[in-house]
Amino acid sequence: MNRISKPYALWTNDVEDHSIWYNALRYETGELVLKEGMPILLDIYKRFNIQSTFYFTGYMAEHFPDVVRMIVKDGHEVASHGYSHEVDQAFDVLPFIKQVEHLKKSKQLLEDVSGQEVISFRAPALRVNSDTPKALAETGYRIDSSIASQRFDMFLSFGGIKKLRWLTAPRLPYFTKPDNLFRKGNGPILEVPLTALLFPYVGTTMRVFPWITGVQRRLLNVENKFNHKPVVFDIHPNEFLNEGNGERTIERRTKNPISYLLADVLRGKLKVKNLGKAAIPLYEKEIRFYQDKGYQFTTVKKYCIENGWLPDITPEG
Repeated sequence: MNRISKPYALWTNDVEDHSIWYNALRYETGELVLKEGMPILLDIYKRFNIQSTFYFTGYMAEHFPDVVRMIVKDGHEVASHGYSHEVDQAFDVLPFIKQVEHLKKSKQLLEDVSGQEVISFRAPALRVNSDTPKALAETGYRIDSSIASQRFDMFLSFGGIKKLRWLTAPRLPYFTKPDNLFRKGNGPILEVPLTALLFPYVGTTMRVFPWITGVQRRLLNVENKFNHKPVVFDIHPNEFLNEGNGERTIERRTKNPISYLLADVLRGKLKVKNLGKAAIPLYEKEIRFYQDKGYQFTTVKKYCIENGWLPDITPEG
């Protein structure tokens, strides 16, 4: 394990055209992310002087390239969230060759728009399989952040059974096996796990159960004193949107009745709490906690370079 002398807060963002209110992918939501959600998020980071990592779907880069360009000037990292966030295009159901196609397409789109080399990846819905690390290595990625170690709400999301492996995944960054992102090995892909303590440490938990997030942040700060684990938080610019003016219908994305009840209906009803501007003070409270504790906010890529994980890579900025 690399010796890390200071605490790190890695604030990460998944950028897609998914509407939380309608529980569906919508072009209109992509437009709102560009015009409203992303400006709100970037304003928060500018006021707190934070550099962050943004995982964009290739679809967003292709249809709303300005949403990618607007983060570059502030020193944020451009990273890949695959090409599509469609349920039937998830990485745990795509074969190797299709994963390679999606990763290449996303990487090319993002690099052409941003002018940055893209080496970081996070799978849509955190869904991966044994082909994913091989596909990442094949297409020039170096860092993955799709594993949420010790997260236990997987039954409320698609691919839940496969995500049981989160429970035994290492908590600290590690190089993975060539065919298994959930285990340490001698493969070329560095895993930087998303933070979880049974519940995921993400914007959704922050909005729906702010008291749980309050407990998490205090426990995570104690943990960091012992093992120097970076705190990896995840949020979406669409969480700062309120699309609730129209009638709400929850789109069914699966034929499985149990998955529909848990991942669509129940999760869909919970996730709308504190959407829009109500999320801003909650998010600022999280940031202030770690700033007051002396944490360094940086991108995932810079964290990996600064701590000797990827000594052959030079960070932008």
